Amino acid sequence: MAEGAKRALYVGGLENSVDEKLLYSAFIPFGDILQVQIPIDVATQKNKGFGFVEFEMPEDAADAVDNMDGAELQGRVLKVNVANPKALTRQGRSSNRAIWDGDEYFKEQ
Repeated sequence: MAEGAKRALYVGGLENSVDEKLLYSAFIPFGDILQVQIPIDVATQKNKGFGFVEFEMPEDAADAVDNMDGAELQGRVLKVNVANPKALTRQGRSSNRAIWDGDEYFKEQ
């Protein structure tokens, strides 16, 4: 990855029982992690099948993509790539935080 590249990764294909602690444990071998977020479905109280892992260093994120894309976790094959901040930005919100952080997102739903 080039300098200035993104450090946040999208992790798809999560099994329902995967929580932030397990996702953190799976990705920590690649470098220091700033945060892990897994959105929870309000109705079912289960994860939505995806999450985000933000690394301190872009090189660590690149290593995680190279090693974890297509890897298996809890019997499911993961899809790991650089998170698209444009997909997370709606109505002028900052892309530095998850869209489900804060009450505004839930009020719109």
